[in-house]
Amino acid sequence: MRVLVPFGRNKTYLGIVDRLHDEPSKGYEIKPIGQLIDEEPTVTEQQLRLWHWIADYYLSPIGEVYKAALPGGLKAEDGYRPKTETYIRLTATYQNEPSLHVALNILGRAPKQLEAFTEYLALSGWDQLENGKQIEPAEITREELMNASHAAAATLQQLEKRGMLETYEVEVGRLNHGGNYHPELIKKLNEAQQTAYNSILMSMMKKPVTLLHGVTSSGKTEIYIHLIQRALERKEQVLYLLPEIALTVQMMQRLQRIFGNRLGIYHSKYSDAERVEIWQKQLSKNPYDVILGARSAVFLPFQRLGLIIVDEEHETSYKQQDPAPRYHARSAAIMLAQMYHANTLLGTATPSLESYHNAKTGKYGLVELKERYQGIELPEIQVVDIADLQHRKMMAGPFSPLLLAKVREALERGEQAILFQNRRGFAPLIECKQCGWVPHCQHCDVSLTYHRQMNQLTCHYCGFTYHVPTECPCCGSTELKTRGYGTEKIEEQVREVFPEARVARMDLDTTRTRNAYERIITDFGAGRTNILIGTQMISKGLDFDKVSVVGILNADSMLNFPDFRAYEHAFMMMAQVSGRAGRKGKRGLVILQTKSKEMPVIQQVVHNDYLALYKDMIVERQTFHYPPYYHLIYIYMKHRSEEVVHTASIELGSRLRQWFFGRVLGPDKPSVARVKSQNIRKLVLKLENGIDMKKVREYLLMAQSQMLTDKRYSSLQIYYDVDPL
Repeated sequence: MRVLVPFGRNKTYLGIVDRLHDEPSKGYEIKPIGQLIDEEPTVTEQQLRLWHWIADYYLSPIGEVYKAALPGGLKAEDGYRPKTETYIRLTATYQNEPSLHVALNILGRAPKQLEAFTEYLALSGWDQLENGKQIEPAEITREELMNASHAAAATLQQLEKRGMLETYEVEVGRLNHGGNYHPELIKKLNEAQQTAYNSILMSMMKKPVTLLHGVTSSGKTEIYIHLIQRALERKEQVLYLLPEIALTVQMMQRLQRIFGNRLGIYHSKYSDAERVEIWQKQLSKNPYDVILGARSAVFLPFQRLGLIIVDEEHETSYKQQDPAPRYHARSAAIMLAQMYHANTLLGTATPSLESYHNAKTGKYGLVELKERYQGIELPEIQVVDIADLQHRKMMAGPFSPLLLAKVREALERGEQAILFQNRRGFAPLIECKQCGWVPHCQHCDVSLTYHRQMNQLTCHYCGFTYHVPTECPCCGSTELKTRGYGTEKIEEQVREVFPEARVARMDLDTTRTRNAYERIITDFGAGRTNILIGTQMISKGLDFDKVSVVGILNADSMLNFPDFRAYEHAFMMMAQVSGRAGRKGKRGLVILQTKSKEMPVIQQVVHNDYLALYKDMIVERQTFHYPPYYHLIYIYMKHRSEEVVHTASIELGSRLRQWFFGRVLGPDKPSVARVKSQNIRKLVLKLENGIDMKKVREYLLMAQSQMLTDKRYSSLQIYYDVDPL
């Protein structure tokens, strides 16, 4: 339960009672609780267990987990305010027939008031009799009456002053009322899907976690729907996780048709009040049976959880980066399921190496679905060597002649195209043509991205914005040119090349609100948009029937990344984007533009050969001590002073080597070594499987507290990223 607790002389904080005990206090004064806020628990026992596991495993203070888990309205001292709506009714004086006649006579000289009053009588049913008796009047909102009678607020105020009408407030839920439950709309599974479904049920009897590896468009969602229905028949709740809010929008429409008001939606684009209401509904006697949500949905209370589906389980969006806790929703979901003795199903066309390894070594069950739904062929992928085309000056900006020709043909056939560029903004940087000067952020070690629509330079690390310079501060030249292509620039050029096409862009800049997501996806799905340009958001399992061409504009930006997972992530992203092409009776086409045509990973994407990628990568991972054979923990230090953070990182590194020896790498500067005026250093801990992680955590926290007791490091920040992505 939530309580108000006193801190200091005048401060009061809201806290959650974690446990009751009678141990004597050691070195601190116990104060009485100021006030008990709840009559019933706001957090369940299983939730607290999960929070403690997250805090322990991800080396994060429990307070950070509490902050991340609980909606703001449940954390605020002034609490959550329920949403109310203003209703209007007859005053007690006028709730009989003779009085109503008097009222109508009085209003004879006030035509606007009379019109509003008679409209109210008609809407509410006060002017109707049934078998000589007054029927039960309907409740009418003030807004409803104003709309129907075209009355101004002042007109209604006059009727209130006359004592004829009065207003009253009614609490209304913000929750989505999704209609009735229609299990009859569940489609019959085809032979391949039915086999996979049966195999999943068999696997779930033996293993708590099962991986469903199904090619794009194989109909995995239909299998999920059957599994959800089975859970509902068993009176169990289901948590269905998706990595992106954009996906939640499309999936919601699909699931709501079947599960109606048994389905609840939960993600960060919902208002705080909406999230509070869903939380409270989940604690009530009538909770949602199915919750569809992004990663934060793992924090919701459940009463009889039986199944968790983690769709697109490979997605990096499931990992929280900043702020703490830096948890992975897939791992948290598996732990949550374990606490309820529930099953977890991981579904994807491109499994993460760790999950696939767990399935191959028998830790997880493995079910494969290799056929696309309705026998649709996997798309044809044509690789275009843009290095050669650039050399021969045949590229039209970022577009190869083949890509432009194929998009034009698709538009002429009334089909759609998707163009993928994993960089937002107009251009990654501005450069002086004379001296090579590039504007950088004052607070971070990064160049600034040019956003033409807002006509400003933006730092994508701290969010700081700058005016676009008219001349170079180094040499005074006015020849400042943009370099590279962001989605905004791609959109501008596509509009020039295809002026007749309706073009939309989907990236962080165009989807800041929930409604923006819905509008872009709905318009493209309904064919109101012909070409969709986007970042990795568009790669994540969105289904559109008329997409026949997909263009991957620059594969190299994903491949040339200084990270041991670069090829794995590039394969996943390209395979997923490619999967958007080709639907219902027509093979799609993917144009993959790259300067690295002969790289094995490009050929693996072309042949959709995940197994070849896995075999290549797994040998490399074992040789160089990376997951899934080793656990990684990144240890970060931050301080405003470069000298302090440098000294501290060397000292912490030598402390840790006393315990972990050669398992400690660094300290080193990360690729971006200063963010928000804080200088950063990084240590890497590589720990072989089977090592005592409890001891590891003890040593790390001990080293941290030893460092922070040193006065030199009193304002040093030390934090951890466990199982980083």
